[in-house]
Amino acid sequence: MIAAENRISRQQYKGESKAESSAGTVWKAMGLAVLFWALGQTGGFAWAAGKAEVDTGTTAWMLISTALVLLMVPGLAMFYGGLVRTKNVLSTMMHSFVSIAIIGVLWVVCGYSLAFGPSVLGGFVGWNPDYLLLKGIDDTIVNGVPEYVLAMFQGKFAIITPALISGALAERVYFRGYSLFIVLWFLLVYSPLCHWIWAADGWLYNAGASGVIDLAGGLVIHVSAGVSALVVALFLGKRQGYPRLTMNPSNLVMTMTGAGLLWVGWFGFNAGSTVQSGLDTARALTMTQVSAASGALAWTVIEALIFRKVTSLGFVSGILAGLVAITPAAGVVRPGGAIILGALASGVCYLAINLKLKLGYDDSLDCFGIHGVGSGLGVLLLSFFIRDSWMEAAAAKVAGWSALNQFLVQAKAMAVTVALAAAATFLICLVVEKTVGFRIDPQQELEGLDRSLHGESGYGIMHPEARI
Repeated sequence: MIAAENRISRQQYKGESKAESSAGTVWKAMGLAVLFWALGQTGGFAWAAGKAEVDTGTTAWMLISTALVLLMVPGLAMFYGGLVRTKNVLSTMMHSFVSIAIIGVLWVVCGYSLAFGPSVLGGFVGWNPDYLLLKGIDDTIVNGVPEYVLAMFQGKFAIITPALISGALAERVYFRGYSLFIVLWFLLVYSPLCHWIWAADGWLYNAGASGVIDLAGGLVIHVSAGVSALVVALFLGKRQGYPRLTMNPSNLVMTMTGAGLLWVGWFGFNAGSTVQSGLDTARALTMTQVSAASGALAWTVIEALIFRKVTSLGFVSGILAGLVAITPAAGVVRPGGAIILGALASGVCYLAINLKLKLGYDDSLDCFGIHGVGSGLGVLLLSFFIRDSWMEAAAAKVAGWSALNQFLVQAKAMAVTVALAAAATFLICLVVEKTVGFRIDPQQELEGLDRSLHGESGYGIMHPEARI
């Protein structure tokens, strides 16, 4: 009706009486008042109070993604727990679970502020007093999503990252020493890296044409954890009897189940990191699936060719190699690139694990060999598989931007990540060892950490191999 009235010439109104005009105005005003009242009753005017509207679709996906990433923690606990000896199953799983408690609280108290607050200390970390205890985000909506959801999503990344390192120190550290270690590592390694790479004013986030590419934590999570794991393994030294004694996994069924949970959780890990529910989300989810499958297939082929048999441990190692390689790249590569990255990661990780055996260092569960090496490969090689639309957008910002230019940005970020993780981890190890103690005493190590530290046994009785 309004559109029809607009098409009527002003000349048609010249003959109207003032009374008729006034009556029309009254009726229109009454109609608008009724409409406003009805909308107000249905909550249609949330914007009138100055609050942004919630995008329920995106918010629902981010809630699911948050839960999926949390699911990865028990998945990791099962994966690691099945790989250690029977006498250390519970202590190893506790290393993953306790991170939920310790880092879960630290993230709310100060971690979110350190990671995503405005830059302070020359950009080393961030800080925003309103993020302290999350007190300033109670009513905040960011891009259609309550900021609480975004804070909890990122908090799950902070939880699982130090838990990854536990794979390198399994079966030989005090629980108290490990607890202090992850507190200091979170504050001195994870939070600064998170700020540099993911915060809006982080210096690596703004490097080059469109920043360093690290969708879900190839650098922030896997490379940093992998390098730190290597430093910890070298600092602590080998487990008693390694590699002379055979240290059989306690439960490969549990390890395979844990790997399955990690694969499922990784969809939230990567696809959730797009912070939307659209085309980019579908791309990231697809590349995650493709690379994981490619990694598993490649490791299977490698074992079949070399040993004429395929192992369950090799299969799940291939899954992880494919997943960590695609983690930084899932938002920018296409399926062909995902297949190549997954397969290459499996091959390189296989060589890295064999090199460990030759060099003799005791990265118990191959955190460096899988997470550090595999994701590092993805961080660098993704530069040569970026989809054309991304490169065109980058070239629009910096003329002539090429894959080589992006590779140099990725390499710079890699070097910085390795340097910070290695140096800070070594200092943290020294502090932990000199204060609460880090390496457990030999008698307790022989007895097993489950019984000596926790007074429990994972399977009800001590198996014969528990004395090894």
